Amino acid sequence: MCVPGCMEAVTAGLSRRGFFGRAGATAAGFAATAIAPASVLAQNAPPAAAPAPSAAAPTAVLPTTFTRVIDLSHTLGPKFPTFFDTAGIELEQRADFAKDGYNMYVWKLIEHAGTHIDAPIHFAETGASVDQIRTETLVVPLAVVDVVEKASDEADYLLSRADLDAWEAKHGRLPRGCCVAMHSGFGKLALTDPARFIGRDVDGTLHFPGIAPEAAEWLLKERDVAGLAVDTLSLDNGPSKDFKTHKVWLPAGRWGLENVANLEQAPAAGATLVVGLPKIEEATGAPVRLFALV
Repeated sequence: MCVPGCMEAVTAGLSRRGFFGRAGATAAGFAATAIAPASVLAQNAPPAAAPAPSAAAPTAVLPTTFTRVIDLSHTLGPKFPTFFDTAGIELEQRADFAKDGYNMYVWKLIEHAGTHIDAPIHFAETGASVDQIRTETLVVPLAVVDVVEKASDEADYLLSRADLDAWEAKHGRLPRGCCVAMHSGFGKLALTDPARFIGRDVDGTLHFPGIAPEAAEWLLKERDVAGLAVDTLSLDNGPSKDFKTHKVWLPAGRWGLENVANLEQAPAAGATLVVGLPKIEEATGAPVRLFALV
């Protein structure tokens, strides 16, 4: 995740009209290391063995300017909806300022709660855990596919190959190394109408949109895509019992983002996604702070 002062340092050290300008400034040096294109990073990085084909994610080509930052993260609290109707996070106070001179909490956390990432190991016997996800795949072009109208008519809607074709017909080929995000409109319901967000019926089946396995397979075979994102609880839609999209996508060395917020504020094309990811050993998932740079 972005440490305290991270965004302030970036803002102060960089001109928003020249993302990688002021190379002599300390903050600019930090930002260039953290969010420079892979071609820049490669010049200063030691040689490394190429990953196995199934684990290889494409390297993105990034723009070098932005004018605003969109927060794509929900605030995670005990009331945020989860699959299991249990709190995704619990905070136990261990120090109180009035008594101890400082404040501190201990967290009890479900890895896959709130706005979070699914690491490849989440649905594979072997694969990258959270701490092993390649840094250069966490700052990528963002392609937002709007299926709001379709999802409003069908809660279990699956983003399809036809939706991807329609996006490309309007915006051109999906950018190399991008994240494809499904905007279903359900993100607004997470805190305003959690019952509808989850969609649990009398039989216990959930109802919310997801991404069709066939669309995920096509993205793997025909396009260079680093990640998938949804504004719902899961990459698969609510009624899914086999989680086929997870099984197609994650074992191929790709990551997924779930419970993404504010996708209606992001453009369909042209933004850069920054995934602020804690480096937790052996984790299968983790809360993330997501930013879209526009």
